[in-house]
Amino acid sequence: MQYETITSAAALEHFCVALQNATSIAFDTEFVSEDTFRPQLCLIQVAISDRVAIIDPLEIEDISPFWRALTEGQHITVAHAAREEFLFCWRSLGRRPARLLDTQIAAGLIGMEYPAAYSGLLSKLLSVQLAKGETRTDWRRRPLSSRQLDYARDDVLHLQRLADRLQERLTQLGRTSWLTAEMESWQSRLEEFERGEQWHRVSGSANLRPRSLAIVRELWRWRRNEAEQRNQPPKRILRDDLIVELARQQTADLQRIRAVRGMNFRGAQKHQQAIAQAIQQALEIPDSECPKRPSRRSSRSHLTLLTQFLSTALGSICRQSQVAPSLVGNSQDIHDLVKFHLDSKRASAELPALATGWRAEIVGQAINDLLTGKYALRIKDPHSDHPLVLEATTGDTPAN
Repeated sequence: MQYETITSAAALEHFCVALQNATSIAFDTEFVSEDTFRPQLCLIQVAISDRVAIIDPLEIEDISPFWRALTEGQHITVAHAAREEFLFCWRSLGRRPARLLDTQIAAGLIGMEYPAAYSGLLSKLLSVQLAKGETRTDWRRRPLSSRQLDYARDDVLHLQRLADRLQERLTQLGRTSWLTAEMESWQSRLEEFERGEQWHRVSGSANLRPRSLAIVRELWRWRRNEAEQRNQPPKRILRDDLIVELARQQTADLQRIRAVRGMNFRGAQKHQQAIAQAIQQALEIPDSECPKRPSRRSSRSHLTLLTQFLSTALGSICRQSQVAPSLVGNSQDIHDLVKFHLDSKRASAELPALATGWRAEIVGQAINDLLTGKYALRIKDPHSDHPLVLEATTGDTPAN
């Protein structure tokens, strides 16, 4: 299929009129994230009905008309592995794409691999083979070759048909409500991530004392602001390991800061005074305002053993129920569910993820039955694709 390239504001406005009448908008983006504070948007590929367009954000100063068209109306928005696509839209307008359907999530809900590559889904579900060779393209460079543009076009050319096939299967399995619920929670988590401060994600900071955590927080805030002003990746301003070491030192003395290995490399050297000021601010915070240590995963042996056993059970239940285990939950989610069930004060506790929504429907009750001994897990056929089975210990029918 041919495509049109949109390189002017007038052409974009004209195209957005067509988007207003679309029942479905499939889109993808090409971006580069290595050298900037946030990923740099370089191309937007859009498919509606029998029309494909490639929008060039590097040629158009304001592309908000596209994001506005994406958020308004009753159309379905289709994308694959849509984290960055969602964030580009949300950062531009503070609004979500209308009725977003992520084909990667939809595929996980019918039992396919999660997270699955777009090319893999096309091959398995539509027998379409995508051309390879442009995955390392620097999409900032102009002009783009016809081969690069064809590659970009192909990322949306079959996207709607893929979504249709996935929706058919979800309908057959009675799981369309699962997809709606998962897309809602997935988008909410991304919005919360964007609004929140992520200093607690600094690698190596989990075991620090409250005062050191206060230093981590102040250095993270300084680094984020500095990186945004300079439009550079935050870790290029100050690495995580240096933040943690400075937090352990708990000193704003310049001589001691300079003595930390790594603080004399060119990137950090010019910021030493600002770093010292940030540390001093953290040292002056009252003890009551210092961050608390994050709750640590219990190391009690019975919880660890139960988590390991139930991780195997979860995988077996998910595969038999045709849903990707990695989409349902991980070992931490299982640990949280086990701890919740064994907690005498659970009436006042927040429900863990596996005890809510569609996850509870597919695995929550089964895991509870295993914990209470109502059901047992045994090997039925070691040569089968599903060698493990749940069996009732009281003559009841297994939950799944």
